[in-house]
Amino acid sequence: MLTEEQILKMSEKDYMNEAQLAFFKARLQQLEIDLLKNAGETTEHLRETVLVPDPADRATIEEEHALELRTRDRERKLLKKVQQSIASIDAGEYGWCEETGEPIGIPRLLARPTATLSLEAQQRRELKQKLYGD
Repeated sequence: MLTEEQILKMSEKDYMNEAQLAFFKARLQQLEIDLLKNAGETTEHLRETVLVPDPADRATIEEEHALELRTRDRERKLLKKVQQSIASIDAGEYGWCEETGEPIGIPRLLARPTATLSLEAQQRRELKQKLYGD
């Protein structure tokens, strides 16, 4: 398996070759495993309901549960993106911008393996959202 340094040293003509796709697929699959494990831990943690007579302690526990649920909701959305990215690898579309068809770029994919837009396309989209709202 390649390392990040080896992938960064590869030439542009090697972009999204078999070795790079295998690297990103393995990274995404590990992320998927980690997210699913976290979801299972949250389920177990929330089942461990402790009855606390003190209202302040009860409020603290409820706030911790709410925070944990918000975190898992974000992870659930990320899990969906991870699964879509794995599917795009299998379809031979991974690493290419959805809007422009240009390469997303290895550094961006290393930082955010679920990226579907090049940096320029993402900046345009964010600017448009800032100017016109969602």
